Amino acid sequence: MADVARDRSAEFEAGSAAAVAALADAKHVCGQLMGWLLDQALPLWWELGADHVRGGFHESLRMDGSPTDAPRRARLHPRQMYAFNIADELGWNGPVDRIVQHGLDYFVMHYRRPDRLFRSSVAADGTPLDENAVLYDQAFALLGFAAAYDELDDEMVREWARELEEELRRQLHHPWAGFEETLVRSLPLLSNSHMHLLEASLAWTSLDHEARWHTLAAQIVNLALTRFLAADSGFIGEFFVRDWTPAPGEDGRIVEPGHQFEWAWLLLRWAERTHNMHARDTGLRMIELAERYGVDRERGVAMNRIRSDGRVLDASARLWPQTERIKAACIAAETTRQPAMLVVAAQAARTLLKYLDTPMAGLWHDVMLPGGSFADTPVPASSLYHIVVAIAELHHTTCRLRS
Repeated sequence: MADVARDRSAEFEAGSAAAVAALADAKHVCGQLMGWLLDQALPLWWELGADHVRGGFHESLRMDGSPTDAPRRARLHPRQMYAFNIADELGWNGPVDRIVQHGLDYFVMHYRRPDRLFRSSVAADGTPLDENAVLYDQAFALLGFAAAYDELDDEMVREWARELEEELRRQLHHPWAGFEETLVRSLPLLSNSHMHLLEASLAWTSLDHEARWHTLAAQIVNLALTRFLAADSGFIGEFFVRDWTPAPGEDGRIVEPGHQFEWAWLLLRWAERTHNMHARDTGLRMIELAERYGVDRERGVAMNRIRSDGRVLDASARLWPQTERIKAACIAAETTRQPAMLVVAAQAARTLLKYLDTPMAGLWHDVMLPGGSFADTPVPASSLYHIVVAIAELHHTTCRLRS
């Protein structure tokens, strides 16, 4: 795929018919998504998605917009802060600083433990429910702090992020590479939590010039390329044992197409910053494989799970893998200058629009079933983060590319 990219490197610049058509189509669907986001979704998720009485954000909403009062996971508030911070960059005219402060206050008050790590969940009234501090949640705490620091310019937030990075190294350091999943050592070890830690560290490298963030990102990229990535299949695995070899049995063969797209997006971002050709070529290859084996062409969706040999394990399709497909296709289009990748981005964006077609505008369906219908489930608030980032990536790509 990388060789093809070099052969076609001038196609967008040359103004070919394929490039003109691909860019026009992508801009059109991007306009639809931007209208939905700025006019419908963001106002709704501030008005109904925020808890204006007890503080913080509701974990989920029903299809009529009423909250479920479900326990609130630690990832929720950092994701909402991050989503609204990006919405500010996209030109939304809502009270973003107030919203981010609203989420930050609740998160620090109710999730921060005495050891400066963050508990897993609380009840709607803020009562702790799960005291466990898991790596996945710490990664999102760092990402949320990055958004809050960017929005509020509060030095205390940066200090909290630095403290958390230090506590991760002190309390969750893995003796060989990366991090443990929990304070009480447990298996399996997960690539997913490290992926979001890479995402957070990349966000901080743009905000804080301390070397710690670049060092953290570099360590995770190296772990991904040397341990998570299976040389035989080209996929990144999900579950690992103590020495970072794949988990035994079927668990070691599980592949999530959404995570392949997400990892590829992050590796290509790292390659842009560091000129790391191995990361670049790996990211492009991962997108190629995820498109070939992880996308159901009949429904046009990225499926939940396949096996490393390409066999489908779960043909249902949650919303979030569709957003990761958009992000991966966008950065691949910019990296390779291939109109074909922008066509994929537009196709994935149209698929996302299907999930956003709900009785109350601004909500979404979470799961498409194998037959093409949607499951009747509450709307998870934390998916707003996936949606906003995907729309932002499509918007920025269509602005940067010139046919």
